[in-house]
Amino acid sequence: MKDDTDALWQAGWYRFARALPSPNFGARPDGARVDLIVLHSISLPPGRYGGDEVQRLFTNQLDWDAHPYFQKIRGTQVSSHFYVRRNGELWQFVSCDARAWHAGASAWRGRENCNDDSIGIELEGLEGERFEDAQYETLASLCPAIAQHYAIAFVAGHEHIAPGRKIDPGPGFTWPRLQADTAWPAAMFPPGTGVR
Repeated sequence: MKDDTDALWQAGWYRFARALPSPNFGARPDGARVDLIVLHSISLPPGRYGGDEVQRLFTNQLDWDAHPYFQKIRGTQVSSHFYVRRNGELWQFVSCDARAWHAGASAWRGRENCNDDSIGIELEGLEGERFEDAQYETLASLCPAIAQHYAIAFVAGHEHIAPGRKIDPGPGFTWPRLQADTAWPAAMFPPGTGVR
């Protein structure tokens, strides 16, 4: 990691994100190499966009009785470093210097426990549905900014690091577009995502 003199970052917080600190985080293990970005999709309840339920979930303020679906996730304590709304608005919940709780049981690039050394980005969306241009535009600036500050060598979806358990962001996410927007080599992306 670079020091915090970088104008875009202050103690792992990105200057152009709206900060809403989550209590759901921990220290990264000693010697952790933060070299992976993990993309997710989320909407609460599933398929409903525009509310503040995701922010409330990540800050342990969700009203579990507000919707029947919330009973299925009642008591869950999770977080992500970033959340990109449908309109491209960017939120940050956990310093990228810290370990957010977004990946769960996972493995990628020969290592398990991807929370230890990854940065999680949640996209407001539903598996199988398309994502908005504004979200890709935000990713096109956020991902390179992360890579300037952390030694990012890989990008994967939750579906790639936890196959059989997770399916997000799903087939509605256009991996070749992200690759074109970042100009990153195909080797950084999961096989089968159509990047070249």
